[in-house]
Amino acid sequence: MKPAALIGIVLIVLGVSALAYRSFTYTTRDTVIDIGPLQATADREHTLPLSPVLGAAVIGGGIVLLIVGVRKRPVL
Repeated sequence: MKPAALIGIVLIVLGVSALAYRSFTYTTRDTVIDIGPLQATADREHTLPLSPVLGAAVIGGGIVLLIVGVRKRPVL
């Protein structure tokens, strides 16, 4: 299988997951207080929304790459 077809399959899977989940949440640890030996940290969650248009565009790009990667070149 050509690399373009493999990348196309990966993009299709990512696009479908972006449409299914609609957001990506990650956690960061921030230092709230830092006074000498005394330290306090807080875990904060951040949510990154994913647009359905982005998911559809990634699926479309994956389909194009899949078609280009699978298509055979004509023999001259």
